[in-house]
Amino acid sequence: MSESNLEKIYQRLGHLENDMIEFQKSITAIPALSPKNGGSGELEKVLFIKRFLEENGVSDITRLDAPDPDAQDGVRPSLIARIKGRSNEKTIWLMAHSDVVPEGDLKRWDSNPWECVVADGKIYGRGTEDNQQGLTSSIFTLLAFLQEGIQPAYDLCVIVAADEETGSELGLDYILENHGELFRPDDLIIVPDAGLPDSTMIEIAEKSILWLRFVTHGKQCHASEPEKGINAFKAASHLVTRLEELYEQFDDRDELFAPPISTFEPTQKDANVPNVNTIPGEDVFYLDCRILPQYPVEAVMTAVKKICAGVEKDFSVKIDISTTQVAEAAPPTPADAEIVSLVKNGIKSVYGVEAKPMGIGGGTVATFFRRKGLNAVVWSTLDETCHQPNEYCVIEYMVNDARVFANVCLEA
Repeated sequence: MSESNLEKIYQRLGHLENDMIEFQKSITAIPALSPKNGGSGELEKVLFIKRFLEENGVSDITRLDAPDPDAQDGVRPSLIARIKGRSNEKTIWLMAHSDVVPEGDLKRWDSNPWECVVADGKIYGRGTEDNQQGLTSSIFTLLAFLQEGIQPAYDLCVIVAADEETGSELGLDYILENHGELFRPDDLIIVPDAGLPDSTMIEIAEKSILWLRFVTHGKQCHASEPEKGINAFKAASHLVTRLEELYEQFDDRDELFAPPISTFEPTQKDANVPNVNTIPGEDVFYLDCRILPQYPVEAVMTAVKKICAGVEKDFSVKIDISTTQVAEAAPPTPADAEIVSLVKNGIKSVYGVEAKPMGIGGGTVATFFRRKGLNAVVWSTLDETCHQPNEYCVIEYMVNDARVFANVCLEA
């Protein structure tokens, strides 16, 4: 790696800071909401990004459309922008997503979420951190190489994927299933869509996800005559506490993950009866399970069913269990994989800190790559304001993360 080339790219990215801010303003003003979230999809935003890339000299752009009759023009488009490297033996991929989540309660915002406000070194607006920071850093990494006339070690591709916020079925999952030939086992893949403010987390593994819905059926009656009914709420409350047994049954620790244990937490609770003096005949609640990879999801389901059977017997109720989300953990990216070392070195060069590979309980699109046998890491520097009111991107992070990507591109 030429130190002079790296310094040129670093300086170019510094000069591009204002352009990055203006780009963020432009794309924030185009709400790319999934039809499932009340929007029309990503088409308008993707068309803007495609024009922007073309106007800045990127000629190799591929648009991949997943069909969605509920979206604008019936499609959910993704883009792949490529510049040539010194070698095409492998590809360096930077993958971000174009869709965002709805703004939520407008009363909790200090400004219009679809109009960026720049203040105190931050860009405020919906999507500015999730995932437009990573999107902007990725695109401007590519542009910095073009503008300096420097080639990365290998072909550099930026993926602008659709549908990440509602499952990726029409985004990265669609791309991998229908255009899997684009990817090779030795490719280097970075997903800048999760991270810590100190830059030190390189995510290489994820827990299995299991979301369960419990419907407890009893018998409704007047609260003053409980003997005439069966209190579904009371039985469900006992079930909630008995599900704590899962922590004892699946108690392995893996220090790769934070937290290093499987978690089983009751979360959402549906309303039952509207008045105080009625014993509910039905009660509904949900359990969020994040399971260490060594435990099969089916083993957890078996334990849950056994616990439910005990409550059914003790309270004469019927409990229906259904899944609202199931994602078995993908094989982790090895901690000694090339892409892990490259990102770690880039972070050390730019931020001056020692990053370490870690696992998380949340889910990212990296799992789609890993299920295909592709080593991917998730990394960026974030204040973790995504999905919140007054979401913001730290401008310094946006620029410096691009420098980390550039370091990877030259050192590879």
